[in-house]
Amino acid sequence: MIHDMGGKYHHGDLRAELVRVSLDLIAEQGLAAFSVAEVARRAKVSPGAPYRHFRDKESLMAAIAATVACQLADRVHDAIEAETDPVAALAAAAGAYTAYLIERRAGMNVIYSDGLQGPEHAALHEQTRRLTDQFLMLCLAVADRPQNGLELMEQLFTQAHGYGTFYLDRVFTKQGYSTDVVVRKSVEAARAAIEGRKRM
Repeated sequence: MIHDMGGKYHHGDLRAELVRVSLDLIAEQGLAAFSVAEVARRAKVSPGAPYRHFRDKESLMAAIAATVACQLADRVHDAIEAETDPVAALAAAAGAYTAYLIERRAGMNVIYSDGLQGPEHAALHEQTRRLTDQFLMLCLAVADRPQNGLELMEQLFTQAHGYGTFYLDRVFTKQGYSTDVVVRKSVEAARAAIEGRKRM
């Protein structure tokens, strides 16, 4: 067992706890506030304890990003499953992304953080593919050719992230928009983008 500053964890438990605490820190203060020292303080372990489970800050960030991608993929899957029409499913997927970003302040900004592109982060890449493949299959289903499908996916992720960011940056809250309103607007914008691509 590890005993640090009153914390008491089995080795496997501390690794998961560090990821959980990191996600909560990002949800509260944003990615810029993330630091291993602050995560250790919140987890009530010594500053060196995280490095017994993660080689460096990048390794911890990769585990965080993999969790974000996994959770997002689950949310998107649930949103898609509730729809039978591919256009509605794709728009709902975009809304699910926006809702998660607002809730956790994490999305592609975390998944594609600097330094996480290497082959050593296989778990992250697997979960990222799981997320993007759900969007891509639907984009290809509604687009007239593969290139348009890829461009549509890029546009939808950009829009969905933008709506969430505008809310988090208080651009939309100044207009009195609630989270539900912003998510609805994200869904409507996604549908408009999809329909526009279909007419191209």
